[in-house]
Amino acid sequence: MPTASSGQTIPRRVSLLQNVPLFADLNKTDLGRLVHDFHLRVYNKNEAIFHQGDMSRELYIILKGKIRIFKISPAGDETSLNIFADYDLFGELATIDQKPRSASAKAVVRTTLLVMAHSQFEAHVQAMPQLALSLNRLLTQKLRWTAAYAAAVAQYDAAARLLHILLLFNEKFGEEIVPGKQYVLDLSLNQTDLASFVGARREWVNRLMGDWRKRGLIDYDAGKIIILDLPRVEQERDGRIEGFQDEVKW
Repeated sequence: MPTASSGQTIPRRVSLLQNVPLFADLNKTDLGRLVHDFHLRVYNKNEAIFHQGDMSRELYIILKGKIRIFKISPAGDETSLNIFADYDLFGELATIDQKPRSASAKAVVRTTLLVMAHSQFEAHVQAMPQLALSLNRLLTQKLRWTAAYAAAVAQYDAAARLLHILLLFNEKFGEEIVPGKQYVLDLSLNQTDLASFVGARREWVNRLMGDWRKRGLIDYDAGKIIILDLPRVEQERDGRIEGFQDEVKW
């Protein structure tokens, strides 16, 4: 006979799934079907979720924590691609196309995930038109991120690329301190992780952060990025386009 506690479990889990953008437009009946196929997993800081080239097919949703997505070059160097946090979805590409993982995923901090097998997720997508539509929208949003990332690589020098990436993260994770000016961005990344977003070394990031701090642009403190003056940071990034383009000679 179900206990009062077990009777409260499904509504609580449905409520949690409503916070996930992918599931925000689903009705409670559909959400109730989904909760039965999710399983909880906890990963410690720096623990790998999957590796580039793995044949795993599972889908992941972050309940609490942060995940870094990165690629490994043939030489063994890491290039960070993105950071995901609470209620974000990741790992969906291999779930959809059933090909090897295109990148690696690692927990930045202790992280709790909901995990679903690809066969179960595929069955839910086929049975729920709204879920399929929401998945298309989410993939479109991620494509826009990729396009913005590619544009930064093409247009900016390394310092401006890092600024651009931090500004993109600020739109998603930034905590407003002074409206329109100061923000705290808690990515829980060390300077080596930041350097991997632009293919640089930690020492370079350390010097760059020191320069930005002196100029009142950006500060860095134990994994937190403090944007001291957003308009000036944007000007610094945009001002580096012309300088970078001037280096191209014919």
